[in-house]
Amino acid sequence: MIKRESYNPFVNIDRFCVLFYFLLVLMGWLNIYAAVYNEDHKNIFDLSQKYGKQLIWIGSATVLAVLILAIEADFYTVFAYFFYGFFLLLCIAVPFLGREVKGSRSWFRFGDFGIQPAEFMKFATNLALAKFLSNANLQVDQGKRGISNFFKKYRSTIIALLIIGFPLLIIKKLQDETGLAIVFAAFVFTLYREGLSVNFLLVGFIAAVLFVLALLVDNVYLFIVIGSLCAFSLLFIRRNRRNIFLVLLIGIGACGMVKATSSVYQKLEEHQKVRIDVLLGRGTINLKKEGYNVNQAKIAIGSGGLLGKGYLQGTQTKYDFVPEQDTDFIFCTVGEEWGFLGTTVVILLQLTLILRIVSMAERQRSDFSRIYGYGVASVLFFHLAINIGMTIGLAPVIGIPLPFFSYGGSSLWSFTILLFIFIKLDANRLSILR
Repeated sequence: MIKRESYNPFVNIDRFCVLFYFLLVLMGWLNIYAAVYNEDHKNIFDLSQKYGKQLIWIGSATVLAVLILAIEADFYTVFAYFFYGFFLLLCIAVPFLGREVKGSRSWFRFGDFGIQPAEFMKFATNLALAKFLSNANLQVDQGKRGISNFFKKYRSTIIALLIIGFPLLIIKKLQDETGLAIVFAAFVFTLYREGLSVNFLLVGFIAAVLFVLALLVDNVYLFIVIGSLCAFSLLFIRRNRRNIFLVLLIGIGACGMVKATSSVYQKLEEHQKVRIDVLLGRGTINLKKEGYNVNQAKIAIGSGGLLGKGYLQGTQTKYDFVPEQDTDFIFCTVGEEWGFLGTTVVILLQLTLILRIVSMAERQRSDFSRIYGYGVASVLFFHLAINIGMTIGLAPVIGIPLPFFSYGGSSLWSFTILLFIFIKLDANRLSILR
């Protein structure tokens, strides 16, 4: 173990990550300023404007980052389950004690400021998942087969999925925050790094394909296709009792999912159906109603051309054509004012930070630190992909912020905590026994 005569919390921190963090936060603030810019309010410290409030969040996030680095790294390992339980309780309590914002009761309000516990559940889940997986094994022994041994073989996988699934269900069912809930699915990618079979990923991909087809194609035709594929597959496999049962099980499961998808779709609220229809291009889309947000977002991004219209010169931005342009649709401001070149730079900066985190995760000596690092990278990538995807019509509009760019204290604090805990864990790697 490396001897430390005097404790310095900032020794060995990854300056690359810290630099990119502040660079992205600064770029985000500049775009928030542009998104809400008004000739009558030019003072950057005007707290009546969102860019003024965001400066407070940035300052407090900086203090928070310093505090995280000042705490011993073992603290996050020891209290991983405590954080998970504490924020899980807050997520359960907020629908009853919080205030409703935009149809969702998921906020605790303190004057003009609000805190969303679900945002902090992301780093808490990552800590709990890392602690559990660092003492578990997702690789399955090829032992006895059968239902009786299934739970024994997949015990670790099931528990890991429950750690991910509990906050997902609570946030979706109690708070009706679909976007934030879906983010927790990103942690599944961490499981593959730790040995989860790729067959689960294949099953997930097939399920996603069936989900889309069930909404686009008449169910009767899908049943015929699934039945034909099952019958055709029997011609190329050894026809024993086990294989025939497996093919029948897959066929019944696929048909069941198709039927369930259609049933669930019919039970969705109207605005949720509209978002799915817009994404899949079903029927005639009214660009003045359900298709308005995405259409205006595409116009804003496309109008920027190669180099953009110039900072504070965006007409779509200035005249508020795109709703939520300082939060979920902040990428539209980048596209219109900075152009294709600017959006490319932003995406590359985000991806560079994510790849740096993956590289740092691989050099960890602690399983806990490595798993946590992959969780950070997965969450950031998921946010980046879905946020940009929904602004250009490739993903449903589900309200996911762009990391370090979108306005909001809860999201900025959440991303800051998520990232700087890993920076601290990485800085501590040299003090771990070989």
